[in-house]
Amino acid sequence: LMDGMNVVGDLFGSGKMFLPQVVKSARVMKQAVAHLLPFMEAEKVANGGDGERRAAGKILMATVKGDVHDIGKNIVGVVLSCNNYEIIDLGVMVPSQKILETARRENVDAIGLSGLITPSLDEMAHVAAEMEREGFDIPLLIGGATTSRVHTAVKIHPQYQRGQVVYVNDASRAVGVVSTLLSAENKPAYVADIRAEYEKVAEKHAQSEAEKQRLPLAKARERAFKTDWTAYTPPKPTFLGTRVFESYDLAEIASHIDWSPFFQAWELKGRYPAILEDEEQGEAARQLWEDAQAMLRTIIQKQWFRPKAVIGFWPANTVGDDIRLYTDESRSEELATFYTLRQQLTKSGDKPNMALSDFVAPRDSGKPDWVGGFVVTAGPEEHALAERFERQNDDYSSILVKALGDRVAEGFAELMHERVRKEFWGYAPDEQFTAEELIHEPYQGIRPAPGYPAQPDHTEKTTLFRLLNARQRIGVQLTESYAMWPGASVAGLYLSHPQAFYFGVAKVERDQVIDYAARKGMEVAEVERWLSPIMNYTPAPAADAAE
Repeated sequence: LMDGMNVVGDLFGSGKMFLPQVVKSARVMKQAVAHLLPFMEAEKVANGGDGERRAAGKILMATVKGDVHDIGKNIVGVVLSCNNYEIIDLGVMVPSQKILETARRENVDAIGLSGLITPSLDEMAHVAAEMEREGFDIPLLIGGATTSRVHTAVKIHPQYQRGQVVYVNDASRAVGVVSTLLSAENKPAYVADIRAEYEKVAEKHAQSEAEKQRLPLAKARERAFKTDWTAYTPPKPTFLGTRVFESYDLAEIASHIDWSPFFQAWELKGRYPAILEDEEQGEAARQLWEDAQAMLRTIIQKQWFRPKAVIGFWPANTVGDDIRLYTDESRSEELATFYTLRQQLTKSGDKPNMALSDFVAPRDSGKPDWVGGFVVTAGPEEHALAERFERQNDDYSSILVKALGDRVAEGFAELMHERVRKEFWGYAPDEQFTAEELIHEPYQGIRPAPGYPAQPDHTEKTTLFRLLNARQRIGVQLTESYAMWPGASVAGLYLSHPQAFYFGVAKVERDQVIDYAARKGMEVAEVERWLSPIMNYTPAPAADAAE
């Protein structure tokens, strides 16, 4: 069995086998070993051995505190286990203390951290700093959708000098990186190369940021997106307040799924449906597609998922960069405020410096406007299903059902937005787009989400969840890092302006952070904690500590 898995590992490493095939091979391996292990251990003991298998190394893996996403971590764990590494998987939302206590108790050879949401980036840096403080010197592997080589080099690597931090961008690199780091012969030169590379990356990043001209916040506001509000009347939704969808037709949701990210989760690069005919990846993609469709049919027929949604609309107008919501149409009593961030990068010509508030009518325009919000979820069932498959040593089905849960949640968000435009807000009743056309977002209006580029502040989810009462109504809650649980959930705002579009705030300066903290009624240090990935400066406490 191990000889076979060695061949699988070699084929994967050389690009001749693809991730879904590797994980399916691992399923055969794990199920066979589970059957054989009692006999193997009994035989070893009878022959005077201790009955223990000898692994190539022991790796601890965890999704960091506050984060619930683990598809990528699980995939890397499967790939490493295929190559005879013992994996200690602590699961999701794991605090740094538990990670380090377990690493020390189990005498692991390396730690792997994963995360999807941007607050996880700071948590990874915190774990690295704690490893340094507690005297660890084992390798620290970093991976996940929001991680990058630049962030690892600039933010995490400097925190851990006793050992080595390594950014691992996909599962195909994991085995090579780990085997090199655990090799007494190869590790020194590899670590020297990594450190030299990260030094260059950090220097290049610093130079690039220094060369970018940024505007003071006041100047950026002067260059805000301008529209003629006298010539435009915002549409009024068909109802105000909230509406809950306790259940929803899974087949209808499935028709709105964008399949390209599904293949990307399995490290098959390309767009659906073209990827099915790809010269190199086509065979693996087609088999994965068939397996996914078979499982999706079962999910629909047996109601394995129980999707729910809550949406709402409120009277709204902007005051500066804030979107004020009101209790009723008299607009005399404020209900809540969504705070937005503005681009500060210097732009050529008359290109505006955007904030999401630009798409809502200002209070002094005299035009009433409205804002919507939503939370949708595929439900907690996918998590329970994934755990059931794991207990059966079926990592392939476990990862598959989680990936489908994510796609169902995103498809549900797309479907509800379509209904909002055509029915609930009703400003595009005659809209006719196919599911494939919807993927390219040709419609009027956007659904920006807190924590994403147009509003990078995850703490804004608190207001949205309070307005929608999402936890009580559909069972979706926020972790301490503002990840959503169940993980297969999507939340955001609805904006209807015909010129609304998605953009990235990018880096912000300290003047905006101070202004933003004052508007939100938060301490500057607390805001800096949550905006850390987009700040174009080092906060004073960190600078003092560095000295």
